[in-house]
Amino acid sequence: MAEQTSSAPGATTAGEVKKTVRLQKVGRVVSDKMQKTIVVEVDYPRRHRLYNKVMTRTSRFKAHDENNDCKVGDIVRIEECRPLSKDKRWVVREIVERADVV
Repeated sequence: MAEQTSSAPGATTAGEVKKTVRLQKVGRVVSDKMQKTIVVEVDYPRRHRLYNKVMTRTSRFKAHDENNDCKVGDIVRIEECRPLSKDKRWVVREIVERADVV
């Protein structure tokens, strides 16, 4: 008997690993007082529906900084990951720009 193999579109074989695209954000470090954790503020410009004025919305994310490299004022790129703690779901991928040393 001849076996027929049908492969549906989007199906993965046993050897393939499906990699998901993870969300990345760029923001400014506002706190580095915790061990291996930083707080990153990301600003979003939004236009008011009625008055059309551009408003700046700010979101704060806790991110994992394995080597404690980030300092307050640095611009960093963070990427979403599995939950690392109660509030921490992001990890630092790179430091885009260092803050000026005063």
